[in-house]
Amino acid sequence: MAPVNTASLPIYRISALTKIYGEGEAAVHALRGVDLDIPGGEILVLLGPSGSGKSTLLNILGGLDRPSAGEACFNDTSLVAMDEAALTEYRRRHVGFVFQFYNLMPALTASENVELVSDIADNPMTPEDALALVGLSERADHFPSQLSGGEQQRVAIARAIAKQPTVLLCDEPTGALDSVTGRSVLKVLQEINHRLGTTVIIITHAAATQAMADRVIRFGDGRIQEVFVNDTQLDADQLVW
Repeated sequence: MAPVNTASLPIYRISALTKIYGEGEAAVHALRGVDLDIPGGEILVLLGPSGSGKSTLLNILGGLDRPSAGEACFNDTSLVAMDEAALTEYRRRHVGFVFQFYNLMPALTASENVELVSDIADNPMTPEDALALVGLSERADHFPSQLSGGEQQRVAIARAIAKQPTVLLCDEPTGALDSVTGRSVLKVLQEINHRLGTTVIIITHAAATQAMADRVIRFGDGRIQEVFVNDTQLDADQLVW
């Protein structure tokens, strides 16, 4: 499949985005008026300390949380204005999620775990094709307990991409992995971006990951501290941390 040429178009437009948890003196200001355009087809890396707002932003973009104020649009459609049914449809059609913990069903094989998602998608890959894309064709009939941590995370990625989402949202996808295994997982994400044109947004504490990104956003105290664009990107297997 040829990559989709969406690089010049913002897939997300975010303006004055604010998220407050709690009230009064106990209120936590997770996002403080964030403005950001995210071009389609890129790899975007979000860096910053714990509590800086990265995961809150990702959850809002993924339709898992709602802002307290401000706007977030996907392809010029307001996520804020969507009701719960519309958000569910948005997640089903457009968003794949990858988390630090793999959340695989232990009683199902790798292929069956991927099939859980492909069964509900409009235009899914077959589990075989999705597992082949992450280099696990030969492990399709293995259960999670028979797979290494890196292999389990690659199954989780295959599950996320089987429905061919527009966006892949990754929250610390290498957080539970050693550096060698982490690079192999990041290489898979890079391949998905290059081959399918999927927009990939990665939260990470591994600062070296920024070298593989098209665009890097640094967060601090609920605000964007810095945005920079890489003129060249390293292959993920060249990263060192």
